[in-house]
Amino acid sequence: MSGMIRVVLAALVAAVVAGTALAETMKLAVTTSFENSGLAGVLLPEIAADLGIEVQLLVVGTGQAIRLGAAGDVDAILVHARAAEEDFVASGDGAHRTEIMYNDFVLIGPGDDPAGIAGAGTADAALTAIAASRAPFASRGDDSGTHKKELALWEAAGIGPEARDVGWYKETGSGMGATLNTAAGLGAYVMSDRASWLNFGNKGDLVLLFAGDPALFNQYAYLPVNPAKHPHVKAEAATAVEDWLISDRARALIDGYRLGGEQLFTFNAARE
Repeated sequence: MSGMIRVVLAALVAAVVAGTALAETMKLAVTTSFENSGLAGVLLPEIAADLGIEVQLLVVGTGQAIRLGAAGDVDAILVHARAAEEDFVASGDGAHRTEIMYNDFVLIGPGDDPAGIAGAGTADAALTAIAASRAPFASRGDDSGTHKKELALWEAAGIGPEARDVGWYKETGSGMGATLNTAAGLGAYVMSDRASWLNFGNKGDLVLLFAGDPALFNQYAYLPVNPAKHPHVKAEAATAVEDWLISDRARALIDGYRLGGEQLFTFNAARE
């Protein structure tokens, strides 16, 4: 057998092996903030290399991700809205909930800060100042984890829906990147997860004005869809990915992911 033939055969075998190794796929519904952060592009190729599983992402808000899981249209979800996650498990649609990592929410706004939130002591005070000034605020308005958190913070500040009128409160009905773009175009305030903000390219005049309140903590969790309720889901693949996500391998990649020298997520995996 000539050397050339051996090379061609070796290449064919390698292609077959590679194709076989990635024959397993699973569907994972994730938040737009997870995708916008850039972390998906780091983790998914390593999962494929280590497990031979291709993770196909459905990038939606947390509310839609949970609905996809409840319908059995995906094998697992990765979201950030604890109360909704616990309801998902309690309903029998989720097998269990496993915390993976966290970051925080931040308040972004125009550099001249017309509401003066940079000097606020708490998130409540910052939101109260925005409402009092009637400075434009861009809300995702899409039932995402970020949107759910934002609404909870408005309520905690005593600013209900009737006080958030369309004259200054603008709902985009879109993901984090698109909402940041809207804020940049309007010169508006906006709440974002830190990772999406750092990875956002069209900052314009927007700057990070307020952060650090414990109320802005942002936990991400992985929830496999319950095979007892949805027998067709790929439970073994979902479990294998979960085990990988709580491993030291994932810890190194998640804690090591940085933009501009700043760490975007902190690994804190714990299976409930």
